[in-house]
Amino acid sequence: MLRFETAGESHGECLIATLTGLPAGIPIDLSRIDRELWRRQQGYGRGGRMKIETDRAEIVAGVRHSKTIGSPVGIIIRNKDWQNWTEALPVEDFEASAEKFKRVTRPRPGHADLAGAIKYNFHDARYILERASARETTARVAVGAVAKALLRPFGISVLSHVIAVGSCRLERSASWEEIEELSGRDEVLLGCVDAETEARMKEVVDVAYRTGDTVGGVFEVVAHGVPIGLGSHVTWDTRLDGRLAQAIVSMQAVKGVEVGFAEEGAASYGSKVQDTIHYEKEERRFFRGDNRAGGIEGGMTNGQDIRVRGMLKPISTLRRPLESVDLDTREPAKAAYERSDVCVVPAAGVIGEAMVAIVLASAFLEKFGGDSLCETQRNFEGYQRQVTEY
Repeated sequence: MLRFETAGESHGECLIATLTGLPAGIPIDLSRIDRELWRRQQGYGRGGRMKIETDRAEIVAGVRHSKTIGSPVGIIIRNKDWQNWTEALPVEDFEASAEKFKRVTRPRPGHADLAGAIKYNFHDARYILERASARETTARVAVGAVAKALLRPFGISVLSHVIAVGSCRLERSASWEEIEELSGRDEVLLGCVDAETEARMKEVVDVAYRTGDTVGGVFEVVAHGVPIGLGSHVTWDTRLDGRLAQAIVSMQAVKGVEVGFAEEGAASYGSKVQDTIHYEKEERRFFRGDNRAGGIEGGMTNGQDIRVRGMLKPISTLRRPLESVDLDTREPAKAAYERSDVCVVPAAGVIGEAMVAIVLASAFLEKFGGDSLCETQRNFEGYQRQVTEY
């Protein structure tokens, strides 16, 4: 079973990720992982932290001579900002001034600050926000890049684009070719495939900048080349759409998820929602009249592109702080301000890619197994013949 975990604090020494369950022989290219980390840092509306960090992955276990060896993969991503926090977040305690501890006693509405402080009995939200911070997703993106390396030899690709920033929305579907071209760019604005819509999205972010506010949006992750039959209908926790939904909502600031055109379908009649089934005799294959289901029916992939959307709320840290209460005095106070972003929707899309890739890689290995990549390939090819001969 494929499993990953991350560790580390936003301003700690480093972020750590472990990934277990990969077969041996998967080609690993560090430059590809670093490219994914770079993509996560891009986008109009990012904050000052992105000017400090230049994220690079260090693989310290599980990969030798550029290939996995079947043992757990260990990844480290060092935080450059740690040099400014060595006295505030030391591993071993020592006498220091209250200022050096950088306590946070005015919890931010919408953040994990207050609930976490009460849960863990801290009278300082610093330890909560350090782990709750979306900086943790850097490690997820590194793991997702390794998951993509497993899927790549089987013709499966996972990419994303931005559908909405605030009230500004792309009012059409994006083709795979458009999304692929977008992901290859070396300059990232807001990750929208349509230049005119992206320009309007930028105006929305500019308003948030000027007013000390933040803005959310919607991103879409698309998985291309996925075979029929990943996931299952037989138990609730093996249904792939449920697993993908959990993965996306687990991301910081994501409050909703949509597989296919769920919201639109909920307001339509059944005759307008279902994807009609057809058969191409010469090619001996089934195909659909549309893809409103987002590539998943009955908890299983149906061979079409998987489309999953994440609804991202605005970031909780505002330069114009909201009302809160001081944890020490219990008196009304303005919420704390930590250096933050104004808009992170394009970055969220990249993180969403990582989460979708991890879920698909897990489902892929459950389906095809194998202790080595060549064994997995044999199993996959046998299944593909079965599908073709059906």
